[in-house]
Amino acid sequence: MFEAAAGTLPLDQIQACVERIARKIGVPPDELPTYGHSEDGARPHIESDRSYHFVVVERGREQERRTTQDLDQLLYWIFRDATFTIASRFELKNRVSGADFRRLLFRRQRELLAELDRLWAKRLDGELADILREHPYSDE
Repeated sequence: MFEAAAGTLPLDQIQACVERIARKIGVPPDELPTYGHSEDGARPHIESDRSYHFVVVERGREQERRTTQDLDQLLYWIFRDATFTIASRFELKNRVSGADFRRLLFRRQRELLAELDRLWAKRLDGELADILREHPYSDE
């Protein structure tokens, strides 16, 4: 869905793009990454050189680093995580007794991603299918 010109975008342009997309579904600013620096505390930050880097630092230690040259891939990572957090809060407020909490969480996350990009929702479907193959729903 999102393609950049040759090379990578500078951080300010990535941030503007992310914020524009986030407004479509009301992602709070604190659910988005920082740019060029870490706030620590496991909040992701974005770095850009010849590639895009999605980095998570907690207690001063790098916990995760995903690297891509594809802007769409970076945006997917950002919004997969943001929609998961939003969907988790939604599930907690709307919990269905006796049902595996992931049913509502995954459905809401998919709905949110689909509002942004149908291909992102399809990509998420594959990831969720893998999770559920290994760890099926367990309703009480």
